[in-house]
Amino acid sequence: MKVLHVSGARSWGGNEQQLLYLIQELNNYGVEQSLFCYQDTPLSNAMKGLNINVIAITFEKPYKKRYRKQLKNAVEKYHFDLIHLHTSDSVTGYVISDLLEKLHTKTVFSKKGVSRNVSVLSKYKYNYKNIHKILCVSGVVYDHFKEVLYKKNHTKLCVVYDGVKVNDELEKPDVDIRAELEIPNDIKIIGNIANHTKAKDLGTLIKTIDVLVNQKNVHDIHVIQMGEFSKRTQEFKDMVSDYKLEKHISFVGFRKNASFFLPQFDMYLMTSEREGGPTTVLEALYKKVPVVSTEVGIVGEAIIDGENGFVTSVGDHESLANKLEILLNNESLGESFSKLSFQKFMNSYTAKKLGENTYKVYKEVLGVD
Repeated sequence: MKVLHVSGARSWGGNEQQLLYLIQELNNYGVEQSLFCYQDTPLSNAMKGLNINVIAITFEKPYKKRYRKQLKNAVEKYHFDLIHLHTSDSVTGYVISDLLEKLHTKTVFSKKGVSRNVSVLSKYKYNYKNIHKILCVSGVVYDHFKEVLYKKNHTKLCVVYDGVKVNDELEKPDVDIRAELEIPNDIKIIGNIANHTKAKDLGTLIKTIDVLVNQKNVHDIHVIQMGEFSKRTQEFKDMVSDYKLEKHISFVGFRKNASFFLPQFDMYLMTSEREGGPTTVLEALYKKVPVVSTEVGIVGEAIIDGENGFVTSVGDHESLANKLEILLNNESLGESFSKLSFQKFMNSYTAKKLGENTYKVYKEVLGVD
């Protein structure tokens, strides 16, 4: 089986980590894989040393002639059995290429998140006749995307959960973040890993800590926020200053292998308003870090509120603060959450499961046993 993965990613996030895991797992099934992507990106660089053929092109808008010609040339040269699209713009490039160049290759698409609005053109491309299967990362994404597809295309949908690679020994970062930031041992560390995008809603994170510190007088906490800075970063820093939370929140920027730091956190807080996975929550379940999160993406399926973690509505900083306070005051509850979450993770959310279930979809589309 020869598969071409196509991604338009130019930065690194949870979706790219998932693609890396998937490629590694599919190697166990003897799948001959190639990746069509942009050159000199974190994704193309991450493929070094893996058993995969990288077809890296200079950046080109996916609707441009040069893009579709290069995609067409790759398909003709390697005679792929299947194309797997991993980003929205890769769907755009594929649909235009197939319409104009006739790729004649069965195709699947991984839908990772929930889009705010879907334009007429987007609705057309997602309903394109030659996309044979759409792998939704969660039940939430499945239900949302069902509304985007015409009824006749609902049978194309399936759920394939993200996964995290299980290692015999947990990887460790090069530094102790508590020591680096000189955080005393009696201070609880609340971790958050998220790039500074609108979907991550870091404003709600800051408001949550404002409730804890300035209303509930909880001062023995420190939030470590890891993620790539953006044009929104200054806005978040200004909020921290306005709420006088400089002693309680640190933005440490992008850290390579940020998930390695998870065991150094006493608990994990996610405040996103939109998510596909998110991979970091699954990583936290695996690494036995109790989670408090908004109900987005896979969270509502992976965490039962009050049983193996805490879940709140999007934007509800008051509830997030209340649930963090409960965890801070009840160490045994956090230990119980961690134990139950780890078992749930092992049953459903490993990278091995991701590879196994994706391979089943490939076989179904190609009609092979």
